Amino acid sequence: MSEGDEADCPRRPASRAFVVMELLLERLKLLNYEEEVVARHNLKPLNRHYFVASRYLPSDPDEQFHMFRVIAAWLINTAGRSFPAPQENDDPTATASNILAELRALGGKGNFPPSNLLQGSGECVCFVLYQLAEKALKKRGFSFKRPTHARESTEDEFMMEDKAELTFDNEEDEMSDDEEEDEMDQEAVDPAEWALEVERVLPQLTAPIETDNKDWRSHVDQLHQHRDRIYSSLEQTMSFLHKLQEDISNNMKKLSSREESINFQLKHLIQEYRDGQAKMRDASEQYEKANGRMMDRTRVVAEVNDSLRKVKKQMEEKGSSMSDEAPVVKINQSLVKLNQEIAEMDVTISVLQHLLLQAKLREKHNMMCDMYATNIPDAAAEPFSPS
Repeated sequence: MSEGDEADCPRRPASRAFVVMELLLERLKLLNYEEEVVARHNLKPLNRHYFVASRYLPSDPDEQFHMFRVIAAWLINTAGRSFPAPQENDDPTATASNILAELRALGGKGNFPPSNLLQGSGECVCFVLYQLAEKALKKRGFSFKRPTHARESTEDEFMMEDKAELTFDNEEDEMSDDEEEDEMDQEAVDPAEWALEVERVLPQLTAPIETDNKDWRSHVDQLHQHRDRIYSSLEQTMSFLHKLQEDISNNMKKLSSREESINFQLKHLIQEYRDGQAKMRDASEQYEKANGRMMDRTRVVAEVNDSLRKVKKQMEEKGSSMSDEAPVVKINQSLVKLNQEIAEMDVTISVLQHLLLQAKLREKHNMMCDMYATNIPDAAAEPFSPS
């Protein structure tokens, strides 16, 4: 593969991409990509047509572009350049431009826009990866060499041919002697017995010819035999296929005519069905609108019911408090208890008043006693005067 082919990858025929992809896969296997890329990044191994086109991959093209970025980054790093591992949030256009820049830095050719790499498949993708794989193999010191084929010496061939000629000449001499003897024997043998003997011995006289696998003539004969068989089978197959094609075309015509007749017969039913679908759509829209209004009113009713429930609860609480006699009983008990305390206080006050009166009387008595005691000595000191 020349550098000119690599530079003008979009102008090459489409079949070229299949060849480049197979060569790329061989070089990736030589670089042990199955362990260093597939196993490390948990990816699926490549097939022979992975990067040729998107239709050869059952999944979306994003998976191909992700695989292209991962393998390209690994090959660039293997070739001796530093390239970061691709991330999910990287810009695809910037990543493709960086890959082309690294390829040119390694001495590769990439005279096409980065947009040709965004699909993750195509001839440009195969050529870019192929060049990077070549650079990586060169970095690791690997190079392809011409195969060596073992050749037999010409002297041995000449010796084998001489031996074969000598053997053939000896066999011809023996056959001539045997023919003379047979002619002499046939004159003395009955022809009928000779014919029977020939029929008996004839199957044993067939000598198997051993074919050499290296003989090209046997290969050519086999090719002609296979070609004749293929042509004979092809004629039968083509006749069968033509007949099958006619049957299929006739059935297709019958089906198309039957379909047209059925469509014509069911035309009014189809129109009624379409009208019914239109009415059903209108009814569905009206139902949705009515359902929305009903939901709004249901929400309002629920709010009113909550307010009514709260009012009923308040009325029940007030009614139960008004009909309850417990407060009146408590008031009566409090009045009775208050009257008792008042009576006790009255008694206590009376006792205190009595004690206070006694204390006052006692004090008055003591004062009178003191006054009387002071008055008696004064009277005794005065002279007695008769009245």
